[in-house]
Amino acid sequence: MTVTVKVFVPAKFAENAQTTQYTATGVTAIIDKFTATNISATAATISVNLVTSAGSAGNTNLITKTKTLQASEVYTFPELVGQVLGVSDFISTIAGTASAINIRVSGREVT
Repeated sequence: MTVTVKVFVPAKFAENAQTTQYTATGVTAIIDKFTATNISATAATISVNLVTSAGSAGNTNLITKTKTLQASEVYTFPELVGQVLGVSDFISTIAGTASAINIRVSGREVT
């Protein structure tokens, strides 16, 4: 077994359409850190899904629903830390406003 520390999602804006951010391709992945920062001057929301390989983002795999971040607020999603993604499972997000919330995700891949 090999464990590799990896940035799953380099810092980027969360899109305002449901978007796959990371797929555990050929590995099991463990989320160690998921950070979102609202860089805008007003409140903005973000939702996060952890989706199994055979599924699609929806209410059945919604982990964080419309989390409101105030202007300049940073949130580290304790509910996502330690979550495990099986082979081909993925992280999907949707922001309420484009170009408002910057995200970054890191963790470990196990092969």
